[in-house]
Amino acid sequence: MALSLAEGGGGSRLRRQLESGGFAAGEYVKQLSQQSDGDRDLQEHRQRIQALSEETAQSLKRNVYQNYRQFIETAREISYLESEMYQLSHILTEQKGIMEAVTQALLLQADRDDPALGARRAAAADPFLPLSAKDAAASEEGRQRTLTTLLEKVEGCRDLLPESPGKYLVYNGDLVEYDADHMAQIQRVHAFLMNDCLLVATALPSRRGAYRYDALYPLDGLAVVNVKDNPPMKDMFKLLMFPESRIFQAENAKIKKEWLEVLEETKRSRALSEKRRLEQEALPRPAPAPLESTNPFDEDEEEEEEDEPSAEEEVVDLSLEWIQELPEDLDVCIAQRDFEGAVDLLDKLNEYLADKPASQPVKELRAKVDERVRQLTDVLVFELSPDRSLRGGPRATRRAVSQLIRLGQSTKACELFLKNRAAAVQTAIRQLRIEGATLLYIHKLCHVFFTSLLETAREFETDFAGNNGCYSAFVVWARSSMRMFVDAFSKQVFDSKESLSTAAECVKVAKEHCKQLSEIGLDLTFIIHALLVKDIKGALQSYKDIIIEATKHRNSEEMWRKMNLMTPEALGKLREEMRSCGVGNFDQYTGDDCWVNLSYTVVAFTKQTMAFLEEALKLYFPELHMVLLESLVEIILVAVQHVDYSLRCEQDPEKKAFIRQNASFLYETVLPVVEKRFEEGVGKPAKQLQDLRNASRLMRVNPESTTSVV
Repeated sequence: MALSLAEGGGGSRLRRQLESGGFAAGEYVKQLSQQSDGDRDLQEHRQRIQALSEETAQSLKRNVYQNYRQFIETAREISYLESEMYQLSHILTEQKGIMEAVTQALLLQADRDDPALGARRAAAADPFLPLSAKDAAASEEGRQRTLTTLLEKVEGCRDLLPESPGKYLVYNGDLVEYDADHMAQIQRVHAFLMNDCLLVATALPSRRGAYRYDALYPLDGLAVVNVKDNPPMKDMFKLLMFPESRIFQAENAKIKKEWLEVLEETKRSRALSEKRRLEQEALPRPAPAPLESTNPFDEDEEEEEEDEPSAEEEVVDLSLEWIQELPEDLDVCIAQRDFEGAVDLLDKLNEYLADKPASQPVKELRAKVDERVRQLTDVLVFELSPDRSLRGGPRATRRAVSQLIRLGQSTKACELFLKNRAAAVQTAIRQLRIEGATLLYIHKLCHVFFTSLLETAREFETDFAGNNGCYSAFVVWARSSMRMFVDAFSKQVFDSKESLSTAAECVKVAKEHCKQLSEIGLDLTFIIHALLVKDIKGALQSYKDIIIEATKHRNSEEMWRKMNLMTPEALGKLREEMRSCGVGNFDQYTGDDCWVNLSYTVVAFTKQTMAFLEEALKLYFPELHMVLLESLVEIILVAVQHVDYSLRCEQDPEKKAFIRQNASFLYETVLPVVEKRFEEGVGKPAKQLQDLRNASRLMRVNPESTTSVV
């Protein structure tokens, strides 16, 4: 007790000494070496330090385990909070845009009512705007001149930007482009924001202040996303132009804010001007006054035309706010992976335009929307591609599949869904570790494959319930998947030369799992039979050859002597083996003590033949009927021919009587048991076995010959 207390006190002092801020390892070791009496003290001190180290490690491990769940919960809460903050920021941005749009609309209405007030307000808002209406044209010319001057510094953009009276420069500046995947710096660029597009140009190193054209993006298909600062990556924003995206870094936070604000404001102004243009086009135009005709017969025709009702073309109202913002809303939904929201907007538009005439504004709107539909389809196709993560099972694909079906792409959705599941099943099979017994691996393989197949079938039935034409594609896919399963199955069971009993058990397991598919009305048993028949035939013939070779070897050493099992236990064991083989009258062939009135060769042949028959019946299906029957006949012929030949060649009367007894056992006991068991397993009798049993002599041999026919 005192020793433990002393050790505890010493451990506390040692801990405090090691944890002190001014601890120096070299000085400590030097001092310890001087104070120690010998090697034993150093060893004990080393053990104390080692124990303290292990105790510290265990303490740290316990603390980590105790706080691990709290770390996970905290990370999950942070993720939820970040998502909610992002949604809140998006909502605030939308509210800000709505308020600015309403304010601008009210100001425009006030300007129409009082032009003088509008001019004064414009002059107060923009110090560079001239006060007089006379100078307005000069200001417009100045902005266009500035645009022309700047674009002269950009090589290769003159043909891409035709001169138009309404195009002018809004904002420009230097940016640094980064790789979207690895966040590595790519190049320095100069961006020119115009009222309808964004021009990106790269700097020419050989000419200061000169640039080369890189890309041009219309504002209608451009989405701006703020990138959260993650030092050292900061002051960045992303431009989304499906199917690509680019990340740019501003010089500082102020310039980044200016870029984000001016981009949003320019896009909003562009949308408002487009809305006003559509409103002007949607207004009914007065019909031109008809010219007076001097033909007196026209009066009668005009009277007839007046009697007929004039069908005026219906005007489609595209000035609704949700229609004007539909392309941008679709871009936002695609960028945020809100596929359901995008398809809901498309359904709403289709429902609104269902009974409307296809006027020119409607065609233009359809063209813009169709481009977004193609983008959405490409994103959904990528979601279902096998390159994506295959975890989550079939249900993970339901979202993309359902939206593709709603877009009228059910055939493509079916094809991609089945390709995704085929890749998932193949990956699951490849990840199985081949270890331990073959039967254990086959149990795992069947469980993984048939469970995946069943889950895929149920998910397919859920997703494509209203598309009956897709079910044939699923059946074709199931057949190809079954072929992949059989390849893995055969490689492990048949190519590795497993025993017939192991192969029979493995095939039995596969059949039992295959029957599970009947729960959903799918029977693939005939497919697995057709794919396995070649390998099973090879296994049966290989095992048949092994039995024939073993029988011939025993026949060559046959001395035609009775069996002496030496102990009653061995005799009892042989009785049980014969009873399990179906030989119920084996007791009549046993003699006194432990003698058996049969040859060792005949007994071994009986056990081996019945074992072959039992295992073969586990593998049986109709395509294997003749293969199994012919194999049995060949095996039996080897034995009966040897007995027949020995009976004719033997001269010793006692041995000849013993051979007749063995022949009687084969013909009257073994062959009927084989015939009965075959009929029970197959369901119909075999004429070849009946003929073999009924024949007293299977083959006549030259009596003078002393060689075996077999």
